Amino acid sequence: MSELTKNAGAEAAPKKVFIKTWGCQMNVYDSMRMGDALEAEGYAPTQDMDDADLVLLNTCHIRERAAEKVYSHLGRIRQLKKRRADTDRPLTIGVMGCVAQAEGEEIIKREQAVDLVVGPQTYHRIGEVVRASKTGPQVITDYAVEDKFEHMPLATKRQITARGVTAFLTVQEGCDKFCTFCVVPYTRGAEVSRPRAQILTEARALVDAGVREITLLGQNVNAWHGDSRTGTVMGLGDLLRELAEVRGIARLRYVTSHPKDMSNDLIEAHRDLPTLMPYLHLPVQAGSDRVLKAMNRSHTAAHYLDIIARVRKVRPDMAISGDFIVGFPGETDADFEETLKIVEATNYASCFSFKYSKRPGTPGAEMADQVAEEVKSERLLRLQGLLNEQQLAFNAGCIGKTVDVLLEKPGRHEDQLIGRSPWLQSVIVPSSVGAIGDIVSVTIDAAHANSLSAMPVGPINAEEAAA
Repeated sequence: MSELTKNAGAEAAPKKVFIKTWGCQMNVYDSMRMGDALEAEGYAPTQDMDDADLVLLNTCHIRERAAEKVYSHLGRIRQLKKRRADTDRPLTIGVMGCVAQAEGEEIIKREQAVDLVVGPQTYHRIGEVVRASKTGPQVITDYAVEDKFEHMPLATKRQITARGVTAFLTVQEGCDKFCTFCVVPYTRGAEVSRPRAQILTEARALVDAGVREITLLGQNVNAWHGDSRTGTVMGLGDLLRELAEVRGIARLRYVTSHPKDMSNDLIEAHRDLPTLMPYLHLPVQAGSDRVLKAMNRSHTAAHYLDIIARVRKVRPDMAISGDFIVGFPGETDADFEETLKIVEATNYASCFSFKYSKRPGTPGAEMADQVAEEVKSERLLRLQGLLNEQQLAFNAGCIGKTVDVLLEKPGRHEDQLIGRSPWLQSVIVPSSVGAIGDIVSVTIDAAHANSLSAMPVGPINAEEAAA
């Protein structure tokens, strides 16, 4: 083979991109969209960072020491970049997402191995930023004037199919609530809703590629609003009704909701739409009205419990999930007992709970009466003990029920498949019950901490499920 032929072959080899994602489902969605855009730039995805030409860290800024964890990770990647510096495959490193938005130029100053820093509102420009980084470091953290979703190409059918039969679809971004513990309004910006037509177009593309279940995403997803076909204002309930009419969508979900935006119309959608799954993630954060006011949550414990009661009235089998923060500044033992009371009153199917951690730039970080770490740890242990009991009881209550399960992926063993129940639990079934993408009826015969096991009853007619 001639030297010219060798060089031509090397030039034709695709570049590879490795994307590490921290944080919420929206970050997962953002990473997928960035990967789609970079594929158009000639980058093939890889799960092996050592084999990548481009490494992107899509970061989250919600938890304590989030930035330091990113810098620690960058320190390890720097060594890989040094080893590759004098080869024909130099490494490009990018920091994306909420830490990128919060830290900006500081990332380049602290870690000179980084070539590009891009905030979550401008990831649609990833291709041009990667190209520009070849001439020097790039920091793009301004809020984009243009609609980033409009400027991002839809994923191809091949790309969607490779991801499986469930998909995320971002419909809303940003937050106007300004909870005193949270950085999201500062890193994701004000609440913005994607246009209805844009959402429906993406949903139809997902279904055309074999997706059966779509989860709508937003920082405050139930704050979504838009114009209907006739020009009237729609809410999330109306959007779900339109999506339920898209042939091929078997299941719909949405996350994460705020109690302030839980409208009657959205609650009624749970009554009216069989495709809308009986699962609601509705964070309350605390059970004490005094603490909720300090958090600027704009709801009381009674308001939250009233929403839960109304949801369960229209959908008695509704599974409730939530979020809790313990040890917020000024939280007393009495306040914490109120949190335990709201947990007992709600009876959660699953929950996320955390110790309060200071986020720089948020009002909570400057508040007096910060709670001692040992007190936070003790309270979290008690809270999680109660939540774990409730989750186990909810799972155990499914034993003997016949439920519809969407088969999603192979199990750990050759003769197993894993699906999802209507209540979002993982369900392990024999592989003989059907194929990935099928919705099958199964009888739950065992419950575990984080999953269920089941035996088949019989498959559901696919056309009927999609109708």
